[in-house]
Amino acid sequence: MTKLNDLHDNPGARKDRVRVGRGIGSGLGKTAGRGQKGQKARSGVAIKGFEGGQMPLHMRIPKRGFNNIFRKDFAELNLGTLQAAVDAGRLSTDTVIDADALVAAGIITHPRDGIRLLGKGALTAKVQLKLAGASASAKAAVEAAGGSLELPAPKPEPLSRDDQKAARAEARTAKAAAARTAAATAKAAD
Repeated sequence: MTKLNDLHDNPGARKDRVRVGRGIGSGLGKTAGRGQKGQKARSGVAIKGFEGGQMPLHMRIPKRGFNNIFRKDFAELNLGTLQAAVDAGRLSTDTVIDADALVAAGIITHPRDGIRLLGKGALTAKVQLKLAGASASAKAAVEAAGGSLELPAPKPEPLSRDDQKAARAEARTAKAAAARTAAATAKAAD
C-alpha cells in the first residue's frame, strides 16, 4: 500500500538550481562560471549592441519607412470561409451577420479593430453582412450572390490648411458681428 512518505516525483521531473561558487570540486567554484576579469564578469552588465564606443551597427544603417501606430488592425475573413460556415450550418442566412455572430460561430476568434471581408474563394449564399471593411472584389461577389454588405460611413476628408484658415477667419467675423449686434441692442435698451 502506498504511504504519504513514499510519494515522490518521477525521476528528472524536478531539477535543483545550480549552486555556483561552492568550491573547486563542484566545477563551478571560484569564478562561478564567469571566467576571469572584465566587464562581463561583473554583475549588472547589459551590453546588447554596444561596440566599445564605436557607433553600433543598428545606428549606422540607414532608416527607411515608418510604422504607423494609429493604423487599424483588421481581422480578415475570406469569402470561401464564410461560404463553408454557411454550408456547415454555423451561420444563418436569415439574420444579419456581424462581428458578434462570427465570433459566436467560432470563425473569428478576436475581431480586433473590425472584420474586413476579402475576395478569396467563392460565395453562393445570399447573406446580409455588417462589417468594418471589404475589398472591391468581395463586395462585388456578395452583391452578385444577391446579398447585401453594410459598411461604416467613410470619414470626411480633413480640410486643407487654406480651408482651415478661411473657416477660422469666417468664425472670427461672425463672432465680431454678433458682439456688435449685442452691443447695439444693449445700447438701444438703455
